[in-house]
Amino acid sequence: MPAVVRRARTPCGENLDGMIEVEELTKRYGATTAVDGLSFQVKPGLVTGFLGPNGAGKSTTMRVLLGLDVPTSGRGLVNGRRYATMRYPMYEVGALLDANAVHGGRSAFDHLRCLARTNRIGVSRVAEVLERVGLAGVARRQVGGFSLGMRQRLGIAVALLGDPGVLMFDEPVNGLDPEGVWWIRHLMRSLAAEGRTVLLSSHLMSEMELTADRLVVIGRGRLVAETTPRELAARHDRGVLVRSPGAARLTGVLEAAGATVETGPGGELVVRGLDVTRIGDLAAGAGLAVHEITPRTASLEEAYLELTGDSTEYRAGGR
Repeated sequence: MPAVVRRARTPCGENLDGMIEVEELTKRYGATTAVDGLSFQVKPGLVTGFLGPNGAGKSTTMRVLLGLDVPTSGRGLVNGRRYATMRYPMYEVGALLDANAVHGGRSAFDHLRCLARTNRIGVSRVAEVLERVGLAGVARRQVGGFSLGMRQRLGIAVALLGDPGVLMFDEPVNGLDPEGVWWIRHLMRSLAAEGRTVLLSSHLMSEMELTADRLVVIGRGRLVAETTPRELAARHDRGVLVRSPGAARLTGVLEAAGATVETGPGGELVVRGLDVTRIGDLAAGAGLAVHEITPRTASLEEAYLELTGDSTEYRAGGR
């Protein structure tokens, strides 16, 4: 069941539409082009995975959306506006870019309380978000003594502080233990289910496969693909593995039906161009026994690596 789009409000009563829009965005640092004519949209009610190799431009794009970098050309908008024009931005967009961007001498509670005051957010909300991210028990401890995983949770609390409709997270699972990774996954899904817009950057393809509804893949600052995890994996189909005592005859039957068939070293067949049901029907029609018939779909990680192979800036010699 699709999520109901959440219409957030600022203290001024403005309705927000919950859309992230990147339009022909280019950002150069001297002679280096970090983002190059990039365009995409992120819609409410979905977790959108933001993927790309190191140096692809993901963090730069998020920094432009949050007003931390000025684009060379093009623009990045949240709720149809630039971040710098928002009077109370924490009500509109929450973000975690760097978990270490916090004063180590403050307690978690005081860090959030100071941020809340800048956006007219009540102190009761500070306690609520600390509870939600699992830091209520250490709220009065200085952040300088926090582990990286605890700082990640504090950064997520900051993002949630204004109860915004749009959320952006850059590598939020860094430093988290397996329970924390599980918690992040379910938090992202629950936020999207509430109708929020969630943009999530991560290098953990296994997590993206479990968490993301849609994917925006970039390489060298340019858009490579807008798709879903399933569609991306299906593009890199590995064919159907078939084992049959009548492999030679079955090969002829399948090729006559338009399939491409390769024979493996163990006599197994790798069939492309026909699905499992069609292969089974053809084998049965020819009176041929089949001992195994297994679709071999690429994992999201395999598909991603193939898709971005030409965009990887640094590659070790083993690949």
